[in-house]
Amino acid sequence: MPVLLYLLAVAVFAQGTSEFVLAGILPGIATDLAVPLGRAGLLTAGFALGMVIGAPTMAAAARRLPPRWTLAGFLTLFIAAHVIGAVTDSFAILVASRIGAALANAGFLAVALSTVTRIVPAERHTRALAVILGGTTLALIAGVPAGALVGDVLGWRATLWAIALLCLPALAAVLAATPTHPGETAETSATSSIGRELASLRLRPAQCNIVLAVLVNAATFGTFTYLAAIATGSAGLTERTVPLLLAVFGIGAFLGVTMAGRVGDRHWRPLITVTGPLLTAGWVLLAFTVASPVALWFLALTQGALSFALGSTLIARIIATVRDAPTMGGSFATVALNIGAVTGPVAGGLAIEALGVQGPIIVSAVLVMLAVGVWFTCRATRRQDRSSRTNEDPAAR
Repeated sequence: MPVLLYLLAVAVFAQGTSEFVLAGILPGIATDLAVPLGRAGLLTAGFALGMVIGAPTMAAAARRLPPRWTLAGFLTLFIAAHVIGAVTDSFAILVASRIGAALANAGFLAVALSTVTRIVPAERHTRALAVILGGTTLALIAGVPAGALVGDVLGWRATLWAIALLCLPALAAVLAATPTHPGETAETSATSSIGRELASLRLRPAQCNIVLAVLVNAATFGTFTYLAAIATGSAGLTERTVPLLLAVFGIGAFLGVTMAGRVGDRHWRPLITVTGPLLTAGWVLLAFTVASPVALWFLALTQGALSFALGSTLIARIIATVRDAPTMGGSFATVALNIGAVTGPVAGGLAIEALGVQGPIIVSAVLVMLAVGVWFTCRATRRQDRSSRTNEDPAAR
């Protein structure tokens, strides 16, 4: 694997930390800026909205520019947004800075994912993308707990400063190591129009993979967002053990992404076929054993692994099925991931109000169950289409 992939993963680590760490420093922000906690939650919504809108718009704006300068530009904007957020006393400006950071994050991730598929052979795409997405899982393991600890000891502004400083070496690496013009093929020619790239979304396999990615990621973040409430509620864990539990989930996520990267290029069909039902069973089991600390610790690890093994494979499949969208494919994957990251917590929040701490877990189980149904329906439809073409064309037999 090119060293550049690991350098890009460092930047994704910092950006993933920024996206998820807010849950740990939100009370401090609300107190310092004298805003209600519910209003402070707009910071999370603003970031998510910026990610969904930013991925396609930033990728489209940067599609004809050299990846070195687009990646560096997005990373510079990301750093600047965190500096502004760290020094402002205005909640409105802080919200604007979070939206700006999200736009930069979305643009960076979309361009990085597309660039990776253009500098790595096709048979190693899933493994290469797993390296990049490994930055996100490491953010869950180390970045989020560390950021929350810094915020607790030094204040929430220090967390934003730390994220900005962490991006500086990544920015230097991008400027030094990213190719100005990655190798192009007939499929990745810069002559490809926006209309042609967007038209790839009409392909049934692409639509299937996007729907699957939304459902699986919604299930993942639907429960992960409320894992602290689940742990300190029915399971009876102390607040001090919550960061460790989140880290265990993150370790599982890292193992899952790593495993998918090793087998996902050649064996993606059986990987999806097996992990989907196992993930559903795990959420159902957790819903029934939510009061057991032992079950919670064990399932945090396994569900993290299964969720991210399946999720990262689906991200790779989205890019693989939109080959006519060499510059926009990464944005399609980013949008799918973040629509899931928005809808999951919303659905989980409604469920926890109605059903208690079991609610988000039940929602996750239902979402993955739907994803499994979509997967097998898509496979059956593809078989029927293939059979119909064969019957219509005797020469194909």
